[in-house]
Amino acid sequence: MAAGAGFSVASLYYSQPMLGLIASDLHAQGGGAGLVPTVTQLGYALGILLLAPLGDRFDRRSLILCKSALLALALGGAALAGQLPGLLLTSLLIGLAATLAQDIVPAAAALAPEARRGQVVGKVMTGLLLGILLSRVVSGVVAQAWGWRTLYVLAAIAVALMGVVLARALPRFAATTTLRYPALLGSLWRLWREQPSLRRAVLSQSLLAVGFSAFWSTLALMLQQQLGLGSAVAGAFGIAGAAGALAAPLAGRFADRLGSTVVARLAIGVALVGFALLLLGGGLSAAALLALLAISALLFDFGFQSALVAHQTLVYGLLPAARSRLNALLFTGVFIGMASGGALGTLALARWGWQGVAALATGAAAASLLVRLRRA
Repeated sequence: MAAGAGFSVASLYYSQPMLGLIASDLHAQGGGAGLVPTVTQLGYALGILLLAPLGDRFDRRSLILCKSALLALALGGAALAGQLPGLLLTSLLIGLAATLAQDIVPAAAALAPEARRGQVVGKVMTGLLLGILLSRVVSGVVAQAWGWRTLYVLAAIAVALMGVVLARALPRFAATTTLRYPALLGSLWRLWREQPSLRRAVLSQSLLAVGFSAFWSTLALMLQQQLGLGSAVAGAFGIAGAAGALAAPLAGRFADRLGSTVVARLAIGVALVGFALLLLGGGLSAAALLALLAISALLFDFGFQSALVAHQTLVYGLLPAARSRLNALLFTGVFIGMASGGALGTLALARWGWQGVAALATGAAAASLLVRLRRA
């Protein structure tokens, strides 16, 4: 299930390092190729809001297998796209189908004993997070060596094989509600209104996502402007992020023992320290700045991923019959935070330089901690 979550969510990010090759091959003018990751993320956002809640209404196993087949077909279609509009359409479908990751995690929570739920969720989230962090590295290497279409073909094969494995391994899941689809979506607002713990978890994680996205959205541009370094160096910082992702199972284990709220507060504190270190970057030599960035990325990635697992464990324990809907609300909030952080980070870099980005990320993490410290 961890591998399944990783392969599916990685599909969202494969295109980013390949945009230059895609634009050249499809003769996309005026930055049209840049719409590919945007449309993919849009599809994912729509899928989280409109499709993820179906996990409470139908057998999650069937949903996971259907989405696996759709994702494999969409990736294969992307490899065959002859023009940009065709690639944009398949990218939208990739985003929609990649939400099977948001079916796998609640399924893992449902299968886990209550005493080990955090640990199990943490292990599955490790696969998901490694898929996010390593997908760009893999796609860049494969596309450079064998072309961007080859990457999509290999991705389609990997997802298809993953679907076969999940079909053999997963049990069936009983539906936890009989609500019709409009009422199912309408219940999202009721859950949001009636669950203050859910609101605090979503707001806290979303604020942390603002700082996380602000850093990663502007890092490559800052390295190029200040140090004259290319995208390969920026991509290498993903290794530090991948190391931070290994915090997920540890966070889940401690969430089972100490409680999700305690772990979330500690994790946000670690992320806050990581972001605050960025404020010390002014006037450093290139080597010292790179070292500081690596340490900061390791710390705030560790904190962000640990807080996410703690918040997921907390949210899944609120109403077991509504886990898919609760998960949809949590990740909708995280997505909004990511999108806002990317936009605000770019604005901060343009107006106030890298110190502005550091201040934004630190302030967002501090606000996240304040939300988490509030008592019910």
